[in-house]
Amino acid sequence: MIVETTTGRVRGVDGTFLGIPYATAERFEAPVPPKPWTGVRDALEAGPAAPQPPSRLEHALGPMPLPQSENCLSLNVFTPSATGRRPVLVWIHGGGFSSGSGGQVWYTGTRLAREADAVVVTLNYRLGVLGFLALDGVPPNLGLADQLAALGWVRDNIAAFGGDPAEVTLGGQSAGAQSALALWSAPRARGLVRRIALQSAPLGMRPSTRDEAQQNALLLQGELGEDVRTAPTEKILEAQLKVAARKPGIEPPFQLVADGDLVAADLVEAAPPGSALISWTREELRTFVPDAPQEAIEKTNGFFFDDKLAAKLDAFAYRFDWQAPGNRFGACHCLDIPFLFGTHDVWNAPMLEGAPKGLENETGLREVWAAFLHGKRPSPKWAALSPRTRP
Repeated sequence: MIVETTTGRVRGVDGTFLGIPYATAERFEAPVPPKPWTGVRDALEAGPAAPQPPSRLEHALGPMPLPQSENCLSLNVFTPSATGRRPVLVWIHGGGFSSGSGGQVWYTGTRLAREADAVVVTLNYRLGVLGFLALDGVPPNLGLADQLAALGWVRDNIAAFGGDPAEVTLGGQSAGAQSALALWSAPRARGLVRRIALQSAPLGMRPSTRDEAQQNALLLQGELGEDVRTAPTEKILEAQLKVAARKPGIEPPFQLVADGDLVAADLVEAAPPGSALISWTREELRTFVPDAPQEAIEKTNGFFFDDKLAAKLDAFAYRFDWQAPGNRFGACHCLDIPFLFGTHDVWNAPMLEGAPKGLENETGLREVWAAFLHGKRPSPKWAALSPRTRP
């Protein structure tokens, strides 16, 4: 299957197109459109992930062995057919703004695209210091600027893959959901997104102020001992880990920075009205602290759900309660991802140990998302919580 894009033709297989460049960027510079190519470019393998250290959640999610490169701005398209006009889900992966990749097999969108009759787009963006450092001469939120560039690519190209650029849902999980919420209120993203879907968004984590971000940048410079603009990638990642170790807790040191442009100081307050799907898991904290007491779990769940935002957005909200029988991680942060994508068969995750075989064929969660992508309220047979009901 060959599709024409604004920068050249790409070849995919069975509706899957991997590793399409949507932008390019030098270190600490804004993304720009990639150079056009001649002939047909094979889109058969996912592009490299952004440079990153091992995920802090490997003990629950399992390893993510992916090639890495600073030249990482690519996306993946999964479509049931290149003809017609379908709603589009643009998915932003989580990972605390410091790990993950849209090319990870966990996010293979084939099953979701087919069952929802939608086009699914997953993407890479710059992470950690390379994507969210705020320093004099370095624009903040470059990782978010990458996501915005991907949305621009979708607007200009998705019709060729059978998608409707006027029916784009911007969704994500964890840091990806927080990114989606930030872009929802960003003036530069206006007109690119019709609705948002937030899966375990850390709503209780406000963006860093410019002063806080610059303090973290100074800590990094102290650990690095050389100019971050020219330092080897490996040394930057080592220094990033050292800064993170000095700041224990869920919140990463390099994340969204309130800049009055792409990121508002209060993401909940800044969110304009609209259609949203909002969810969280019953025991979010257990991914981070498996043996956390129930009191701490309940308190942390309030960090991942905000009734004010749900009411403001007229959201369909639900809590995900399933857990693998006897598994100590319970219904933890990230456990709903394989149910959304139907990818249980490619996960090797401790949080899924004890789960029955064949869960990739469980369609329940995908039915909820499919209805939302098509502009419908999900079926009442799914137990929706009132937007004003806190977990």
